[in-house]
Amino acid sequence: MTTTPTALRHSVDLAAVYIVWQRELIRFLRTKTRIVTGLVQPILFLFVLGVGLTPLVGTAGNLDFTKFVFPGVVAMSVLTTAIFSAVSIVWDREFGFLREMLVAPVRRGAIITGKALGGTTVATIQGAIMLVFAPAVGLRITPRLVLEVLAASALMAFGLTGFGIFVASRVARMESFQMVMQFLLFPMLFLSGALFPLEGLPGWLAFLTRLNPVTYAVDPIRRVVLAGQGLAPEAFSRFGSGVSLFGRTLDIGWELAITFAFGATFLVASIRAFGRLE
Repeated sequence: MTTTPTALRHSVDLAAVYIVWQRELIRFLRTKTRIVTGLVQPILFLFVLGVGLTPLVGTAGNLDFTKFVFPGVVAMSVLTTAIFSAVSIVWDREFGFLREMLVAPVRRGAIITGKALGGTTVATIQGAIMLVFAPAVGLRITPRLVLEVLAASALMAFGLTGFGIFVASRVARMESFQMVMQFLLFPMLFLSGALFPLEGLPGWLAFLTRLNPVTYAVDPIRRVVLAGQGLAPEAFSRFGSGVSLFGRTLDIGWELAITFAFGATFLVASIRAFGRLE
């Protein structure tokens, strides 16, 4: 059986995707401090902000503020890890390794795809680690819930990794990348509904949350987690559930589709940007 040039090219590209993905995973697993420091901020938000504000916010049914904010904290862990996973591109550019990869006999799209999948995997793992703390705030975790959260987290990680790679394609130095990411990270986080309900907001703030693509990634994680807790109806009326757009509450499928479209758009833009990179 003769292998056609097209089939050979595809197999080489797939091998490149796997190697770059594996490199990102190995780099993550070998830096234990990165795993630990990636958990510090979410844990502080959960056990300091969540517990501290619970007496002020109050409870509705059997849902308190700490339980409400837990899915947002999981999303926060995915968000920060996915965004900063693209820092490896800037690092590789500074030390010349990126140029060596770009001159390899593989399509640049395969390299960028491998980077995106690697960042997606790393961010999903980081978010999964946060699920260990769910029983500490009184949330029930089932195997089905874990799988659904991981699936939603993976889509969120894909979207944000694609965005991070796109920014990295435009930035030449590590310091510049970190400044840009810090400038974008907190607005994306605080305008996503990760730390407060989306219902009853002032018009201008509701408008900004709907413009934020992270909003449509955070809400599916929250809805999956809270759906498995047997909450009373008054809990949902107090804290809200779902994202309303043009007077209609989007279902999870639409939210995940928006998240995937966001990631795919920036992934394609990143591939084109690196295709012009000399």
